[in-house]
Amino acid sequence: MVKPPLSQEEFLDTYGPTLHYAPPGGFSSVEDYDALVDTHCCFCGQQCGIKLKVKDNAIVGFEPRYDFPFNKGKLCPKGIKRYLQGSHPDRLLHPMRRTEHGYQQITWDEALTETVSKIQEIQAKYGKDSFAMLSGVSLTNEKSYLVGKFARLALQTANLDYNGRLCMVSAGAGNKKAYGIDRASNHWEDITEAKVIFIIGTNIAECFPITTDYIWRARDKGAKIIYADPRMVPMARTADLYLPLRCGSDSALLMSMLHVIIRDGLTDEAFIEAHTTGFGDVRAAVADATPEWAAEITGVPAAKIEQAARWYGEAETGMILHARGLEHQVKGVENVLSCANLALATGKIGKPGCGHSTITGQGNGQGGREHGHKCDQLPGNRDITNPEHRKYICEVWGITDEELPGKGITAQEILNEIHEGKIKGLLSICFNPLVSLPDANFNREALNKLEHYTVIDFFLSETAQHADIVLPGSLQEEDEGTTTSGEGRVIKINAPVTPPGEARRDWEILLDIAGRLGRGKYFQFNNTQEIFNELRLASRGGTADYSGITWEKIVDTQGIFWPCPQTTDEGKVTMHSDHLDDRHPGTPRLYEGGKFYHPGGKAHFNAVNWRESAEVVDDEYPIWFTTGRVVSQYLSGSQTRRIGPLVDQFPHPKLELHPRMAKQLKIKSDDWVTIQTRRGEVIIQANVVNTIRPDTVFMAYHWGGKQSANLLTQRALDPISKIPEYKVSACRVRLATPEEQAEGERTQFLSSRTEKNLPAGYNLAERRKELRR
Repeated sequence: MVKPPLSQEEFLDTYGPTLHYAPPGGFSSVEDYDALVDTHCCFCGQQCGIKLKVKDNAIVGFEPRYDFPFNKGKLCPKGIKRYLQGSHPDRLLHPMRRTEHGYQQITWDEALTETVSKIQEIQAKYGKDSFAMLSGVSLTNEKSYLVGKFARLALQTANLDYNGRLCMVSAGAGNKKAYGIDRASNHWEDITEAKVIFIIGTNIAECFPITTDYIWRARDKGAKIIYADPRMVPMARTADLYLPLRCGSDSALLMSMLHVIIRDGLTDEAFIEAHTTGFGDVRAAVADATPEWAAEITGVPAAKIEQAARWYGEAETGMILHARGLEHQVKGVENVLSCANLALATGKIGKPGCGHSTITGQGNGQGGREHGHKCDQLPGNRDITNPEHRKYICEVWGITDEELPGKGITAQEILNEIHEGKIKGLLSICFNPLVSLPDANFNREALNKLEHYTVIDFFLSETAQHADIVLPGSLQEEDEGTTTSGEGRVIKINAPVTPPGEARRDWEILLDIAGRLGRGKYFQFNNTQEIFNELRLASRGGTADYSGITWEKIVDTQGIFWPCPQTTDEGKVTMHSDHLDDRHPGTPRLYEGGKFYHPGGKAHFNAVNWRESAEVVDDEYPIWFTTGRVVSQYLSGSQTRRIGPLVDQFPHPKLELHPRMAKQLKIKSDDWVTIQTRRGEVIIQANVVNTIRPDTVFMAYHWGGKQSANLLTQRALDPISKIPEYKVSACRVRLATPEEQAEGERTQFLSSRTEKNLPAGYNLAERRKELRR
């Protein structure tokens, strides 16, 4: 059984998180570097350009990269400190095997032999699909493509999914239903040309700080900003109109806005007639969605709903932006479709300053959801159940249709089947499900039931602590490849350093396992550029068509926007990537001229009917609970919770609640409180703020263990995207007992260790004080 072999304190002392504050040699050596390498930030989907300083095969600092057109030298706190994850004291340097007394260093041959033996043993006993794989979208495009091929041809399992399932899938499903393609509609420069920007369900200033600049530039030109969120997040405080809707009521608000637009004659009838289908059904669906009706559901005054609808409908140009707040729901796809209905009804799409775009969360959340490591997807964003799509990929890979597994199950469903005993073995890379999936106690039980678990990672995450075999993989800066930003811009990742110790590049590890499984003939790659060239061929003709993109073209142009298809007759039929052409300039703005990606070229309206969330408040659990991010942390925190200056900005999660609720519960800021849902409880300190609805509490989700927000969230899934409902749960809150407070303080104490050898004069206490100020 896969159970952690050490106590929490023993894990902390040996594997961290250790708070790393300085590069190798200290800050005095930062200016003494050997090379300055152009690359990109490893964190969110903005993928900002950065220059990394290199000394003795280590990252020692950074410089702004002013030539990259997206961020033009600007970086957020995470980007500025991202170099501190290199040469980190917690870095995994050797393969390890779990024993009763901890992890034992072993050779690569021993680690891979045991992994392959367990894969073969489990599959021989229970069937191919009894062994599953989970991967992440902070991987490059090359690795994402390779993982999809590896799972299906080396592991020969259908049960592959990725942590983009927790991020972008509702947007992807909604985009494909409405527009026939899954990508942000515009490059970000178009934001600056919008006369009105409607932002819903996203904390842009903290989650995507550089995007803030584009919105401010539009505002400086006179644009109105409408912001809808249960919290008055930083950018909402600068908005012209703030709509404090209650958790889970997004579609009611959006339906009502469309009702007003139709009622007041603000639709673009010529655009609707020429370029769309299905408007009649949508018109009928919102016929009774009056602002007064929506006000009862959302808590937003009817007059504000009317104003938002008129501002958006009357404006010459307009953009809709959203992210996880809208999508992390059992109605995530419906919410996205409701936004699409607004854009299509007013004709505000496919033109400068007009569009509907999801803001991508993870580092390669866009590219990672295009090339085949989703359970239902093949490269080029093809459908694994579509016979023609399967036929083409089988031809590229040199296999028969019978050799290509069918549709598998999604990330949370994989954990559900592990818990049920149907899936017996697991391989994961770049995924920390024990922190990032909902209902953490359930998932911990599931991991403990595995007969074998191998993990590829560069830090020992909370999930990796359950592994039988740990294989040390690579950081982004230790490998070469491409990623795709939230704009849809394919960019080049350079490798200024090589993996330290015995750590290896991720793709080399996967190729080694494939060879040992007797499937090496399908993985004859010598470098990541060869993987990219096969990806180009495999994506040709798909909606996510990269076939006209080369590494050289990316570097020469600072990135290429897909789709970038073939233009020559040979390029359209060849089965050799060397014969693909690179003449297409790319597509910064989708849907120009009203041309969409459905057969027939028209966009599709999709009728949405109001329904409640999977869980609502009641007498037992009377408070809405929602989750999100803070500016200094990233995803499950496995990387950022090891970077001292980032942790100092936000050392621990706190429960955000309104003064009215705090007064009723007799809670003050920094009091210890206990939050309970039907899944579990968390003991943390309170943060009393005016910037949240009085019926709602909020907690950031970047921490694991007893500080994990996902001890409280539920496994309810959107029926289409299968994304969990992180943003809507029912809870109760009370002051913690003295015994609970002691437990909470111990949990904080066990969350990290400060690096022992800080640079002389660092003065950690003063730095932390200044950050809090």
